[in-house]
Amino acid sequence: MLSGIFYYVMLPFRASLLGTHPVLSELLNGSTEAIIAAAAFARIGHGTLVVALLAAVPGLMKFDPLYWWAGRLWGERIIALLSGKRNRGAKYMGRVDRWGRKFTWPAVLVSQFLPIPNAIIYVIAGWAGMRLVTFIILDVIGSLLWAGMLVGLGYELGHRAVVVAQAISHYGLWISIGLVVVIVIFQIRSQRRMMRVYVEGRAARADERASAEGVASADEEAIADEQVDKVIPGGET
Repeated sequence: MLSGIFYYVMLPFRASLLGTHPVLSELLNGSTEAIIAAAAFARIGHGTLVVALLAAVPGLMKFDPLYWWAGRLWGERIIALLSGKRNRGAKYMGRVDRWGRKFTWPAVLVSQFLPIPNAIIYVIAGWAGMRLVTFIILDVIGSLLWAGMLVGLGYELGHRAVVVAQAISHYGLWISIGLVVVIVIFQIRSQRRMMRVYVEGRAARADERASAEGVASADEEAIADEQVDKVIPGGET
């Protein structure tokens, strides 16, 4: 929840900082585009590669210990919540049961490169009992590997990446407004979809109850008729 609030608070500033203060953007967001931009600026003499690399680490890791802590506190419940419909967390928990640290240590190291939410890996590491110091060391190494790859890409792109970053910053306000509008639209659609599913579910449950009550009434009438037939054969007085 805290990471989501931070994301939305920083959203209006991401585009504007990209072409003016990319290192600051790295520190705050740890975003891919900020790391590439910082390295590209270093290529043309504005900053150094070392600063571009090191500034990315706190930006990438800022909420990771919180996810580890959530895994220690709530374990399977938070894993199920983050896994969503695909329930990837259960699969990874099974691997932890089979392989232990042979799975959790490499998973934390390469989490930045995996096509899944990093938070799932960090929560599972906490649930599996990984020590905080070990987690932070592995996370730092993994973040440096990821940032190093992006820094190399930004340095190779050089002036071209700087021009793109400055153009994004120039139109940063409009880009931010567009992103906010898109997010709001998706949120409204998601809420409507959830409400429709809820209403349909209530209607289905109501139909099931009505059907069950109808069957029960029919059964009661049949039992009553049988009892009348036993007392008065043929239903005649």
